[in-house]
Amino acid sequence: MKRAGLAAVLLCLLLSGCAAAPETESVSFFAMDTFMSVQAAGENASAALQAAEARVNELERMFSVTRPESELAQLNAAGSLTVSKDTAALLERALAFGKLTDGRFDITVSPAVDAWGFYTDDYRIPDASELSALRERIDFRRVALEGCRVVLGEGQRLDLGGIAKGYASEEICRILRQEGVESGLIVLGGSVQTLGARPDGSLWRIGIQHPDGSGYLGVWTGRDCAVVTSGDYRRYFEQDGKRCHHLLDPRTAAPAESDLRSVTVICADCVKADALSTALFVMGREAALDFRRAQEDFELILYTADGRLIVSSGLAHSFETDYPMEVAE
Repeated sequence: MKRAGLAAVLLCLLLSGCAAAPETESVSFFAMDTFMSVQAAGENASAALQAAEARVNELERMFSVTRPESELAQLNAAGSLTVSKDTAALLERALAFGKLTDGRFDITVSPAVDAWGFYTDDYRIPDASELSALRERIDFRRVALEGCRVVLGEGQRLDLGGIAKGYASEEICRILRQEGVESGLIVLGGSVQTLGARPDGSLWRIGIQHPDGSGYLGVWTGRDCAVVTSGDYRRYFEQDGKRCHHLLDPRTAAPAESDLRSVTVICADCVKADALSTALFVMGREAALDFRRAQEDFELILYTADGRLIVSSGLAHSFETDYPMEVAE
């Protein structure tokens, strides 16, 4: 398996930090199976960063699918559980995104993720009969949530990996603002959140990685938005000449056969950006563009399997690239 997140993180820090004021402070740590970095400028930046790191670690203890002591792992083992308000709030949003995307985003995909070996790095390709059985267990509509009480359908297990980092980013922003921080940059693997403008008042410049690793598709310039990318190049293994990536299609319990290589969602709502980057990849190019036209509260950067770079109309003046670019209305 290859992981490309670190290179993207380093570029984001390079682009955003080169003109930062001296009072900028930062913290880096590993959580939620990814490298994370948060920088902040302000009188209480140090205290805010400490609180942010502690909060992310707290959330991981709730949301981790692989740590047996986490709330999510306990729920998966028992089939029902009264969970914390944080877990209930995230589940509520995750189920809502399942409905919004007609099941392309589905947190009940965990048994399939496990079967393909993405939890243990013990990779394998399930046969047709196993995939058929897995598909029977994937359906977010069978998850019952009332208040903080969660009941799963028979044989179901949940995975919040497609939305948890968005929630963590939202919480970090809340803490930074609470501590009076007006300028910050949050990098959680392939998820970037900008808070305010840069310390010198200029806009942030965030690089979008090219899926083939040859530099960057382009640079987005802006503020107060999440920039989240999902792609077939981030986590995958190869077997019998086939690339098997971790973005599974809930309808097939297998890696999505998408005509896209990467999807970047830019949105003020970091939780939504996290969920949609996964769902739109599964949908494919035309359905993703149709979905964007119906929603209109986020922007979209698509890189297709045949090498086309397509951006939504709201990015026509804030996304710079050296590649031919199509603007979709």
